[in-house]
Amino acid sequence: MRILRKKNTGPGMLLSLLLLAVIPSLASGQKPVQITVSDLKDKIAGAWIGQMIGNIYGLPHENKYINAPGPEKWPYGYTKNLDKLQKYDGAFSDDDTDIEYMYLLQMEKYGPEPSYARLRDAWMYHIHDRVWLANRGALGLMHFGYTPPFTGSKNLNPHWYQIDPQLINEIWGVTAPGMIHYAASKSDWAARITSDDWGVEPTVFYGAMYSAAYFESDIQKLIEIGIASLPSQGRFRATATEMIALHSKYPGDWKAAWEEMALKYYVNEHNMTKTIWNANLNGACAILAMLYGEGDFQRTLDLSCAMGFDADNQAATVAGLMGIILGLKGLPRNLYLPVEGWTTPFNDHYVNITRYDLPDAKISDIIDQTVKAAIDLAVLNGGSVSGRPGSEVLTINANAVFSPPLEFYIGPAPVLETGRPVDYTFYTSANQSYNWTMVSGTLPMGLNFDKGRLTGTPQEAGNYRIGLRLDNNKDMLMKEFDLLVRTENIAPTADTILANVRQLNEKVLDSCWYTFGKSMYAWNVDVINDGRTMGEGSVFYSLAAKAKIPKVDYYGYGWDNPQQISMIAFHSGCLEEFGGWFTSLNVQYMDGTGHWTPVEKMTITPSLPATSIVFFQPHFAEYVISFDTVETKAIRIIGDAAVQGHWHKYTKEVTGFTSMTELSVYH
Repeated sequence: MRILRKKNTGPGMLLSLLLLAVIPSLASGQKPVQITVSDLKDKIAGAWIGQMIGNIYGLPHENKYINAPGPEKWPYGYTKNLDKLQKYDGAFSDDDTDIEYMYLLQMEKYGPEPSYARLRDAWMYHIHDRVWLANRGALGLMHFGYTPPFTGSKNLNPHWYQIDPQLINEIWGVTAPGMIHYAASKSDWAARITSDDWGVEPTVFYGAMYSAAYFESDIQKLIEIGIASLPSQGRFRATATEMIALHSKYPGDWKAAWEEMALKYYVNEHNMTKTIWNANLNGACAILAMLYGEGDFQRTLDLSCAMGFDADNQAATVAGLMGIILGLKGLPRNLYLPVEGWTTPFNDHYVNITRYDLPDAKISDIIDQTVKAAIDLAVLNGGSVSGRPGSEVLTINANAVFSPPLEFYIGPAPVLETGRPVDYTFYTSANQSYNWTMVSGTLPMGLNFDKGRLTGTPQEAGNYRIGLRLDNNKDMLMKEFDLLVRTENIAPTADTILANVRQLNEKVLDSCWYTFGKSMYAWNVDVINDGRTMGEGSVFYSLAAKAKIPKVDYYGYGWDNPQQISMIAFHSGCLEEFGGWFTSLNVQYMDGTGHWTPVEKMTITPSLPATSIVFFQPHFAEYVISFDTVETKAIRIIGDAAVQGHWHKYTKEVTGFTSMTELSVYH
């Protein structure tokens, strides 16, 4: 199996102001809306039970229908998962519900608007495995020290365009009934923990629909509301509009619509983003399932599976939306009571089998917690609860606006080299509008700081520390940042590039389950000093035919004349599930006798991950290696390449390899 991938720019964010401009009819001038607390609870129960139904029902169809849609042998039923429902005597967790449950616990602990920092802590504590693609990339960057939204940035997370955020963020729409603009904006904010650009747009679409579904039951109108929440020039907005057109073109033939959709968004997708997990592709599948399902839960559920690709995720998200529309009382009993003897939905039992230290729970307790979070959020944003006990009414401010919590976001430090102009921002678009002030420390000579932006040309190498204050005219935060000014990079002046593998073995690559488009890969090691750290043709894999275990890789340079060297910066590329990283790393220089000799007093900043487990490995990470100055004509980094035994078993020619985009050298 192969997967494929992307373009590159910096981390962006659809802010509240942007969404206000995009959906003025939904975001301003609306009267408050009301819902009884009993109806709110019924619909929240429908959302949770619906997602559990869709997830468990859809799992046997996951990634199964790629070249053709699923057969119309409906209803599919639970098939392979009925035994697991019996085994656990209730619903069991999967990535379509477990991270949302984790998020709900953070809302219960910290309030209905937890910060990126709180959610990041939860990720690193509870998620030890069973995440892939963008989620896995984000988790590795978290352990590397980065925070959202950098963990989802297309500059750092090469899976930014995958399906991941749309299957773990429905909770933000569920807890914002009738607050459509708020739900869309918050869903965008949360989606950027793992993703970027149009990769987050289906999540925004679902967030708006989930919120609106408390008061709107017509599927086509909900889809229109979802579309209105998207940027006017966004890719998924165009895709969703096209799905409506396909439904009109083939009103009674969903397979014909599927053929056109799959041809355009899978078969003919650019290789850099061509995967069966592409967010745009799977979002299109869900829209077709909803349109052809015509509001019937069972038919929509089966269509969600039959649309194929990452089908269980579509089934869970769409079934959750249908659950809000219909409420628990409107869901088919046979789907939440599939085991003889059960009298409550999934036996009122949610069993955690996927996340570390995430407690099992009564489903009724999860529902109650969600009801409380929704009420708390509504009140926080100008709503109120009135009425006698047992007949309470929740009044909701439909014009509520989501404002991201005040936070510093931590991503790659600026690369500062003497004589080289720099333009670096400490902010992303989410916290740019706050007040940025430098309150301590001294800037490197030649640099200026203004409103969170660092510009100028460094004049002198060295280490500097500055303190920054961030405030929103109400709250204030302070944080220190270290700035390293390096000398000029001399790697481009090298006369020779040294490496144990000089060319990527395409045959071996093709034998792997690799996860990026071939445009990503460089065929020759010469790219390691071309100045590019990402993008097409930027990443070199040291994949060679039938490499031995263990495998040692090295990369370096040689010069005709001696060089004074005290620092090397190694910039890794994208990684695979089965390898791509060093498990150890050292620096050697060639001494006067022609022998490779270790440098002295070497430090690596930051340190290599303490474990070789894939979930701790960051994509596109730079490691700065400092040591006592050496005079030499050749220098190299050398270390053990990761070897994942499981993958070696199935791809017998592939053992360890390392991924490299750039190796810089400094005096």
